[in-house]
Amino acid sequence: MILRLFAAVMLVYAFGFLGFAVSLPQPAADEKTDAVIVLTGGPGRIARGLSVVEQDLAREMFVSGVDPDVTPAEFAAEFDVSRRTMQCCVKLGYLAVDTRSNAGEAAQWLKENEFTSVRLVTTDWHMARSAAEFSETLPPDMRVVKDAVVSHPQLATLYLEYNKLLAAAMSQGLPR
Repeated sequence: MILRLFAAVMLVYAFGFLGFAVSLPQPAADEKTDAVIVLTGGPGRIARGLSVVEQDLAREMFVSGVDPDVTPAEFAAEFDVSRRTMQCCVKLGYLAVDTRSNAGEAAQWLKENEFTSVRLVTTDWHMARSAAEFSETLPPDMRVVKDAVVSHPQLATLYLEYNKLLAAAMSQGLPR
């Protein structure tokens, strides 16, 4: 009996992982939002956020999880951001150290600026957990557009992220 239960749990886990791995989200359409939130940590994320601002799909960009040693000038030089764009449209957040604190830091910035819609930019394999953390932190009436940066993750990356997603789901309670 216990062996069958264990086998059933492992089967559900394996099919869940397979579903996660083959259904990674895609980039969002050209939909306008008030702001764009970019989570640091993966290639192409900041470039995608800057592209959204340059295309006038969002007025401002908040980069969450920036290393405290990085100055705005260094950020601008690294990502070839004009002075005008840095002054008007790019805000750097230095408080977050993980996905959950990214959500808290970004939620505070969105609230302070009274935004009602946001585009969330992160890597495709990171989007499910990021969106889950953000849904727990943002007001229920906040419109969130998920904009995944396409990557080609290794199996180990997917496995680790799937387990983090399950852990986050358990810490938040089961989905409603």
